[in-house]
Amino acid sequence: MGTKMGVLSSLKRDQKEAVGLLQIGTFLEYFDLMLYVHMAILLNELFFPKTDPHTASLLAAFAFCSTYVLRPFGALLFGYIGDHVGRKPTVILTTMMMSISCVVMANLPTYAQIGITAAWLVTGCRVLQGLSSMGEIMGAEIYVTEITNPPAQYPAVALIGIASYVGTVVALGVVSLVTHFGFNWRIAFWIGAGIAVVGSIARTRLRETPEFLNKKRKLTKKLETEKGKIKGASSQAILAQKLINEDKIGKKTFWAYFIVYCGWPLSFYLAYMYFNQPLKDIYGYNAEEVIFHNFLLSIISLVTLGLLAFLSYKIHPLKILKARGKACLLVSFFLPLAILNSTHHYHIFLIQIFVLLTALSPIPGVSVFI
Repeated sequence: MGTKMGVLSSLKRDQKEAVGLLQIGTFLEYFDLMLYVHMAILLNELFFPKTDPHTASLLAAFAFCSTYVLRPFGALLFGYIGDHVGRKPTVILTTMMMSISCVVMANLPTYAQIGITAAWLVTGCRVLQGLSSMGEIMGAEIYVTEITNPPAQYPAVALIGIASYVGTVVALGVVSLVTHFGFNWRIAFWIGAGIAVVGSIARTRLRETPEFLNKKRKLTKKLETEKGKIKGASSQAILAQKLINEDKIGKKTFWAYFIVYCGWPLSFYLAYMYFNQPLKDIYGYNAEEVIFHNFLLSIISLVTLGLLAFLSYKIHPLKILKARGKACLLVSFFLPLAILNSTHHYHIFLIQIFVLLTALSPIPGVSVFI
């Protein structure tokens, strides 16, 4: 904590408060989001028909992918809301959506009780969570980018992303406790729902960013200037949209950002999801042991990202990302060979660590892309 405050000491009091509130909200959001992802090995058996091991692996992949497939649509939806309504409403709305999905899942009957309807309902909740998660974290990162300046901006925005990993670690810890002591799995989701409600309320203290308000004032003035020349509500709406989109994004920046963001879900899947079934089938792990195994991995990932965020105060984030990208390419080259020659569960653990250490991730370069 002392190191973090030292890095961010140049920020004003209201800036620190905003960063803190957004960190708390992002932590709560991702705690809820990752509850099902890391309990999938247990919950898929409750909400989907009994299947063979191969189909079970596909269901685990589906539980993970459903979180990410809808995220581009969430980005479009909440990007529109963020540009037209404001940054503050976006981060509050997404947290509320997450809390609603958690309440539904905490009370959802199982497949044994209502059949295939349970599978459809739980999938709907995962879709809702996937939509809200992208809008939440991007809204928070844009908010912090707009109220801070480099070099403190780099670690400040990175801390929003790190808060999501803290949420993942705590979610895994809660899941591990629930499974270890044999508690009802629904308790974890009730905790998640309560946490999300607290996050929504806490974020109402935020103020709209000055950059958004200035942009809105400029847009209003331009519309008033052009109003006499344009007739019809639809024509004025087209003009407004044109003015909002007048800042062009370079293709190189767009594709670089796209590739980096595609890299992280793949790395996450390899590290946390891909090896779950082999650990059960080949090395005799039960669900509780797999969850604890992933909990240890999440701590290693969190420490790595914390170090990268701290380094970004002294080293430009793009230099850090380039170095990590080269390391990722090197690991990817040897990864298939390492998997084929693994003969012990410790070998699997080491492979997962290397995947996480060199994973393609936008942290700590998010503010540069924005």
